[in-house]
Amino acid sequence: MDKTDPFAPVIPTPTALRPLLGLTVLVIEDSRFACEAMRLLCLRSGARIRRADCLKSARRHLQVYRPSVVIVDVGLPDGNGLDLIAELTQCDPRVDVVLGTSGDPDAQAQCMASGADGFLEKPITSLSVFQQAVIANLPPDRQPAGLREVSDDQISPDIMAFQDDMAHIAGVLDDQSDDTTLDYVAQFLGGVARSARDDGLEKAAAAIAAKRAAGKSAASEAARLSELIQQRLTRKLAI
Repeated sequence: MDKTDPFAPVIPTPTALRPLLGLTVLVIEDSRFACEAMRLLCLRSGARIRRADCLKSARRHLQVYRPSVVIVDVGLPDGNGLDLIAELTQCDPRVDVVLGTSGDPDAQAQCMASGADGFLEKPITSLSVFQQAVIANLPPDRQPAGLREVSDDQISPDIMAFQDDMAHIAGVLDDQSDDTTLDYVAQFLGGVARSARDDGLEKAAAAIAAKRAAGKSAASEAARLSELIQQRLTRKLAI
């Protein structure tokens, strides 16, 4: 298997302003809004970004090249990101840096137990936090030399990516609304809402998660959530 990134025949030297130059970051994330945040962070840091929106797509990427950094969302539409974290940290040769991410801070312990080098809690908007999470876990020979500028800049993802997430989850609810689907919807929207600082949507997603955890029907909560999603899709038409 070819373990080199075909898009990077020459590895550039990191600079103080772009300390992640030469790194390829594979982001495994089903939210367009969260992935847009990652794209901006990588762009500002000098890293190339590749995206997979599910485990199946991620494994296709990994059959072609070996990225420098893999950032894995815990909740994915076709499985648990923790399984992929465990695979990546046990394979040989190992990916240099494997980071878990989630909107649920309690997921940090699960990611670390699965072998992750670090954890990024959503929303991920701080350039310095992102860069430090990557650099601190790079092998010594891959870390940028000399002093570097620590930026306290915050990035703001395009609101249209948030609208794309609303359209995606509306389609999921239209296609199927069984318990497994509701679990995924609550997890997905909880993270997106937290990243977008949408308190109403976050509370609605949490209400479904609470009912499901208690083994109760979440039909009324799902109906309320669908209403909120439609309201946010209507805003897109007005833009």
